[in-house]
Amino acid sequence: MRLGIINSAFEQAGMATKTGLEHISRIGFDCVDIFTEACTLKASEAKEIHKTCKALKLPIISLPVVAVGLIDFNDPVREYHVARCKKFIDLAKRWEADNILLVLGEYIWQREVIPPQAQWDWAIETCRELGDYADKKGVDIALELEPFRMSLLNNVKSMAKFIKDCNHPRVKANIDISHLVLSDTCADELKKLKGNAIHVHISDCDGKIHGDLPPGRGVVKFEPYLQAIKELKIDGVVSIELEYSPNPKRIVQWVEEAYRETARRMDLVGLRALS
Repeated sequence: MRLGIINSAFEQAGMATKTGLEHISRIGFDCVDIFTEACTLKASEAKEIHKTCKALKLPIISLPVVAVGLIDFNDPVREYHVARCKKFIDLAKRWEADNILLVLGEYIWQREVIPPQAQWDWAIETCRELGDYADKKGVDIALELEPFRMSLLNNVKSMAKFIKDCNHPRVKANIDISHLVLSDTCADELKKLKGNAIHVHISDCDGKIHGDLPPGRGVVKFEPYLQAIKELKIDGVVSIELEYSPNPKRIVQWVEEAYRETARRMDLVGLRALS
């Protein structure tokens, strides 16, 4: 597998997109995921990002998109988010990316007012529609597992069930290692996603709350998860996800550390050698 990073690590530190991409290339990453807003990104900016990545020989792999409205109980809200996600799919096609990384929402009102099954069904419906659209563009959809109590997809069991219920060849799973730890999911559980996982996120945490730290800064024991991912034989990318650095002025060192520690752990299990 290749080693990439979501460029938001630099964006959130106030660094220009082009400068951040140049650092990503210099540090040694194989590829990049681009965090943006497809609805407001200017055509000139989209062209510049693609041109920069081409020049740096830094393939764009994934476009993360948070679309919690895909399971909203209001029809117009779901319709808006479907249309918005289609813009991300169009952008992924333009950038020759593999997938959009889709974050679904949470059950509303503690699962008490609206039947939980209704929100599940809305998610299936919207994801199938997006899957059909993505198939025409040659783009996949990687679903994010969020470790929060009310998240629609908050453990491997719910992820596996959703993919089975959706039953669409373009709708698959993203594996986020720190999210697995926060949801008390052991590495062995990943067997349930055999053939249905296409992308990976890696970061560390304190084992209690969402952290997105460089590996080694928290408590995550990565090797069992990386070994389990290797056994899944995913033809994809392990992308580092770093959010809100505690010291934005040292963001370059923060990313360099994350690269170094992730690459070392991937090498230990022979995972990066598969690329």
